[in-house]
Amino acid sequence: MQEIKREVLVSKASELLKNGTVDRVFGWKKGEFDYDITPALFTTAEDIEKEFVWGDFCGANFSKYLVKETGKSENKVLVFLKPCDTYSFNQLLTEHRFDREKVYAVGVPCNGMLDTGKIKSHAEGIAKVTDNGDKVVIETLFDGEITLERNELLPDRCLNCKSKKHVAYDELLGEDGTVLDSHRFDEVEKLEKMTSDERFAFWQNELSRCIRCNACRDVCPACTCEKCVFDNPNSGVENKAASNEFEEKMFHIIRAFHVVGRCTDCGECSRVCPQHIPLHLLNRKFIKDIDSFYGEYQAGAEEGSRAPIVNYTKGDIEPSAAVERSGNNA
Repeated sequence: MQEIKREVLVSKASELLKNGTVDRVFGWKKGEFDYDITPALFTTAEDIEKEFVWGDFCGANFSKYLVKETGKSENKVLVFLKPCDTYSFNQLLTEHRFDREKVYAVGVPCNGMLDTGKIKSHAEGIAKVTDNGDKVVIETLFDGEITLERNELLPDRCLNCKSKKHVAYDELLGEDGTVLDSHRFDEVEKLEKMTSDERFAFWQNELSRCIRCNACRDVCPACTCEKCVFDNPNSGVENKAASNEFEEKMFHIIRAFHVVGRCTDCGECSRVCPQHIPLHLLNRKFIKDIDSFYGEYQAGAEEGSRAPIVNYTKGDIEPSAAVERSGNNA
């Protein structure tokens, strides 16, 4: 159950449209099922009143959408941002990827989104999902009602949320939260304790399921290159499924290296992966190492902040020492 009602968001969007502050609104629209929520762009208050959705399946982070959308008009676009989204928002501003003057950002509190994959693992033929706070009731076509603890159905990014605090907005709806004492690196530490053969087997098993749909790249707020190296027709791997074990790993390892120091740990990559590969663990390994070698740093926490790996200081750790202190890689 979200901490703010749909009606509040609808009222705010309609108000800003009618008074001319914005001329379009990023929001969510219902799909074929209760859990099938899709991002949408609204241009009228009537459509917002009729179709705008806010609830447990509005997980999409709109920050990256602003890169292209702000170039389409001189007018402002309204975007609703959950706390984790605001970190991506700030990071994209730091990289000068969209025009801040063309955006009206409204912060909305979030109590965690539900994971459709986890719901489907507990029930088949889902007809309706009702969030009752600590419990979630799933109505099915075959097995009647199933009641589960809400925490059982949260994705990792929500179970181990790093912050309930909005770090960027023009207006805030509801109360703001705080940065949390997250356990988001626990799984990374488990991987680090494995032998190299065990880690290789783990990632080989996970990445072997990749179908190269590019969903992770396309949704990632840190992947905003106008031309991706993997779209180069001369690369030999342009938009195709991996033909061998090397290609299975190459795409994801290269992508993880490309977002080092810029990944805000929003978890969008894992959210959209149709094969349920825990891609966020690769990024968290780099985040954890940066914190260990250079001091705690959170990409997107402040607009304009620079990752330690792009700033040289005399106290920087030497490469050989970094390898030794890192121990086992994830």
